[in-house]
Amino acid sequence: MSTELRIDALLPAEMARRAEYLGVRKAEAGVLQMFALAVLAGGFIAMGAVFATTAAAGASGVLPYGVTRLMVGLVFCLGLILVIVGGAELFTGNNLIVMAWASGKVSTRNLLRNWIIVYIGNFVGSLGTALLVFLSKQHTFGGGAIGLAALNIANSKVHLGFLQALVLGILCNVLVCLAVWLTFSARSTVDKIVAIIFPIAAFVAAGFEHSIANMYFIPVGLLIKDFDPAFTAASKLDLSGLTWGAFFVNNLLPVTIGNIIGGSLLVAAVYWAIFLRPEHT
Repeated sequence: MSTELRIDALLPAEMARRAEYLGVRKAEAGVLQMFALAVLAGGFIAMGAVFATTAAAGASGVLPYGVTRLMVGLVFCLGLILVIVGGAELFTGNNLIVMAWASGKVSTRNLLRNWIIVYIGNFVGSLGTALLVFLSKQHTFGGGAIGLAALNIANSKVHLGFLQALVLGILCNVLVCLAVWLTFSARSTVDKIVAIIFPIAAFVAAGFEHSIANMYFIPVGLLIKDFDPAFTAASKLDLSGLTWGAFFVNNLLPVTIGNIIGGSLLVAAVYWAIFLRPEHT
C-alpha cells in the first residue's frame, strides 16, 4: 500500500466520484437534519444578499455599471462560502445529486425527497432572514439608500418575462453548480473559498437569477412595500407590479425550473456522462 502523502487538488475524475459519494449521503440524510441544514442555507444565502444589497446602495450613477455589478457579485459570494464551509443544504447545489441518481446509487424518490425538503427549508431560512432584516429597519440606513436598492432589485425581478427568467435561471445554476463542483477538488478551506469566488461573482455580475437568493431579494422588497408605506411613498417608485403573486408566478417558478435545468442537465448530467458512465468504471 502506498504511503505517499498527496496534497494536490483532486482531479476531475476523482471529483466526480466525490460528487457521487456526497450525493448519496445527502439523499439518505434524516428529514430533520436535512431540513435544519436547509434553513441554515436559506439564511446564509440571504446574508449574502443583504451584503450585496448594501454594497449596491447608492452606487447607481456613481460607479460604472460593470464595476458596481462586479462589487455586488464579489460580496454576494459570502452566501455560498457559508453554505460550503459552514455546512448546509442548498437546493441549487443539490442538483448535483443527479450524478449519484444517474449511477443508480440514489433512488428517484430520495432525490425528489431531498429537493423538496431542502427547497422548503431554504424558503423558510430566506424568508425568516428577510423578516428579521426588515424588522431591524436596515432598509432605512444610508439615508434610505439600502431600502431604495432593495425595492429596485425586487421590482426588476418580478417584471422579467417567463422565458427570460427561465434562461437566466439556467445560466445561473450552471455557474453555481460549477462553483460547488470545483470545491470537490479542494484540500483546504482556502481552496474552497477561492473556487467559489469567480463563478458566483460572475453569475451575480451578469444578472442571472438564483431561486434561493430571490427568496430573500423579493420578499424583503415586498415587506418594505407592504409594511412601511411612508418609505415606499418617499421612494416614488411604481411598485404596482410588485406583489406576492408576481413573486411566485413571474419569478420563482420559472427561475426554479431554469435552475434545475442548468444544474441537473448542463452540469451534473454532463460530468456524469464524461466520468461515471459504466464504461468509465
